[in-house]
Amino acid sequence: MRTKALTTLIALTALTAPPAAAQSYAELGPGARRFVSVSDTVVALEHVKLVDGTGAQPVEDQTILISAGKIAGVGPSANFKVPAGAKRMDLTGHTVLPGLVGMHDHTFYTTPARGTQANYSAPLLYLASGVTTIRTTGSYSPYHEINLKRTVDAGRFPGPFMYVTGPYLTGETGNGSMHQVLTPEDARRVVSYWASEGVSWLKFYTTVSRDVLKAAVDEAHKHDVKVTGHLCSVSFTEAVAAGIDNLEHGLFVNTDYSENKQPDACPQGATATYSGLDLESNEVQNTFKTMIENDVPMTSTLAVYELFVPNRPPIEQRTLDAMSPDVRTEYLQARVQIAQSAGFGLPPELFAKGQAFELAFVRAGGLLAAGVDPTGNGGALPGFGDQRNFELLIEAGFTPAEVIQIMTLNGAKVLSGDAEFGSVAPGKRADLVVIKGDPVAKPAEIRNVVTVFKEGVGYDSARMIEAVRGQVGIR
Repeated sequence: MRTKALTTLIALTALTAPPAAAQSYAELGPGARRFVSVSDTVVALEHVKLVDGTGAQPVEDQTILISAGKIAGVGPSANFKVPAGAKRMDLTGHTVLPGLVGMHDHTFYTTPARGTQANYSAPLLYLASGVTTIRTTGSYSPYHEINLKRTVDAGRFPGPFMYVTGPYLTGETGNGSMHQVLTPEDARRVVSYWASEGVSWLKFYTTVSRDVLKAAVDEAHKHDVKVTGHLCSVSFTEAVAAGIDNLEHGLFVNTDYSENKQPDACPQGATATYSGLDLESNEVQNTFKTMIENDVPMTSTLAVYELFVPNRPPIEQRTLDAMSPDVRTEYLQARVQIAQSAGFGLPPELFAKGQAFELAFVRAGGLLAAGVDPTGNGGALPGFGDQRNFELLIEAGFTPAEVIQIMTLNGAKVLSGDAEFGSVAPGKRADLVVIKGDPVAKPAEIRNVVTVFKEGVGYDSARMIEAVRGQVGIR
């Protein structure tokens, strides 16, 4: 029995954590190799503008040395000693960032008319966009994600490192892909099962009760599993009291300030009155204080909420090209409906208040991470939506260096992986994004990804995006 238990523990550890040893080009299968553009073991990225993910200001003319999947050195190009035999890449005019850490990055995709498990298009688009690590944050099909993680970790297909979240857990109401958890006993049983299957996070949805959430969190922590939530029936401060580890979506789902909020009930139009919310009020400041004192971070998902603001975001040809023809039609029709139907979408002033809420949270000392959440009306694609978050957070009032920190090192901290990834520093995993141009000066240039290094192997962004053309919503 002891031998069997030990074997099971080893198997689960391998599933829930990224591989410990760097995966070289030689260990990749043909499905991954065909997207590789840089396969050398030792590589010097020379003359780059570096934004290191720590929040520090960008530094010009730097060299980053990659060796055996790790960052071996960083310093000014003028006096950097590149070892003999290294592949030298003159990247003058390029910017290098840490690999993005997508903290709400599903591997399924939805429009108003469909939901698709995107085990082909999602990992390619994430990696092509510079996202080298994701937390799936709610699964329609957990075993698809578990097996996708194994496939990527084995080098058979390209994609980001994955922290797999179990199925959506909710209360009395939910759609057909969600599991109802109605009692503390149910919670403990369900959490224990999914922990044994190897997920590293669990996510609760809008109608969970406080006692169920508390029982679930307590059980999850026994198994070294963390819990987050897209909540409503339980407010942010109530969730913190229950011991939750992370909170999703910010102001748009926080019922701390909802009128006529009843215990364990999700009020209709819960956040409709928030446009005029005073962010300096005692209620809001108490939310921030409660989260910060209990080390509970918040995940920004502005890209998916922007979809419901009339005539936003700007239509991008690359997004339409990636979609299948039917999906493209569904998305464009949804945009028209939102623009033409009064009261159907999200008021611009409420969206702006949500942005301001996230800025105020960080200014108060809170830890903010970010992810795309490729759901809603289908306009925020995997990876592309992560890049859009960069622009939306700058629009909210953050500096570009702060946004890169939010989208890299902060996510790594939430995942307890910041010693290994999330910033550009010697000894860390060589997860790096090479961008042609300067997204610090011109935020739209965040889209100009040329090469994405994952554990030191360089993947061709354009090649991966081309492979996805016409496939989003189908594969």
